[in-house]
Amino acid sequence: MARSKNIALQQLIEKESQKANTHSVLLGVQSADEQINFQGAAGDAQADNPFYIASVSKMYTVATLMSLVDEGKLSLDAPLIDYLPAKLLNGIHVYEGTDYSYQLKVYQLVHQTSGLADYFEGNLDEDFKQNRDTNYSVEDVVAIVREMSPVAAPDSGKSHYSDTNYQLLGAIIEAITGRSLAEVFQARIFNKLGLSNTYLFDPNQPHGDPNPLPLYFKDLRLELPMALTSERGAGGIVSTLTDSLRFLRGYFDGELFDSRHLAHMQQWNALFFPLQYGYGLMRFKLPRWMTLFRETPELIGHSGSTGSFAFYAPRDKLYITGTFNQFDKPSRPYNYMLKVIGAAT
Repeated sequence: MARSKNIALQQLIEKESQKANTHSVLLGVQSADEQINFQGAAGDAQADNPFYIASVSKMYTVATLMSLVDEGKLSLDAPLIDYLPAKLLNGIHVYEGTDYSYQLKVYQLVHQTSGLADYFEGNLDEDFKQNRDTNYSVEDVVAIVREMSPVAAPDSGKSHYSDTNYQLLGAIIEAITGRSLAEVFQARIFNKLGLSNTYLFDPNQPHGDPNPLPLYFKDLRLELPMALTSERGAGGIVSTLTDSLRFLRGYFDGELFDSRHLAHMQQWNALFFPLQYGYGLMRFKLPRWMTLFRETPELIGHSGSTGSFAFYAPRDKLYITGTFNQFDKPSRPYNYMLKVIGAAT
């Protein structure tokens, strides 16, 4: 039975790889009982290739934050000013005449309810797609945001996706620990779970061969080492299928932080239909009216702008991860994962 499912999953990858602007597809699927343990690739990829996980990195950032909460070193309810310098926060959130810059709380960044403008979408993402490489610090990000209008007041009742939130969270982690984000991830996540092929990308800190799979925007191969390094805790991690599956298990099984936090972290706000957002987690579930009133699986995890994905399907107890390495259609993984569940169950 497992062999037939593996064949079906590989066939699904091969079919997907024939679509336009698809240079590589990676897919890992593992059941909680490990009866299914599949890793496959198609196109210009091998199943063991490292790849950029993009905004799936946000799950690693939040796992680190929750471990700091467990140690009493961080309060999610604390204002950012408790951890970050006033100079950095000054004027970053002025909405309809009210300055919320020093009132912003840590949990608002995590839950994407700060209302802060997004420095990436509609700005630096265009540089990515045009293959314009640039380096930017947290201070640079904040400078961009000061010139933009916030999208809402904090805690407006909806999550507004902004990479700015997670750049600031990375800075908070560094301020609390006194160590670089790369060092903190290494100690608190990579070493703890034995993720030997996962790292925060930095071309000046080589991690051996092979290099991560190249990213594309349609047919344009992208070379963006400085920009990818600059994404840090918002989207800068490189991993493999094996390590990503291990991370998902560790995340949801309470190996990285007290699993009792998970209930609180799954307070879902509307994001953009049909996605909802919790604490560094996305929830995808199609409403019954969209599926002829048939029940569809719930998926909890995160996706990225490169077509990366890492999700747990509670109903079927499946961990699913992979990437398309393509900026063209970041929403592509969702219907694909439904097909994956169909092939695996």
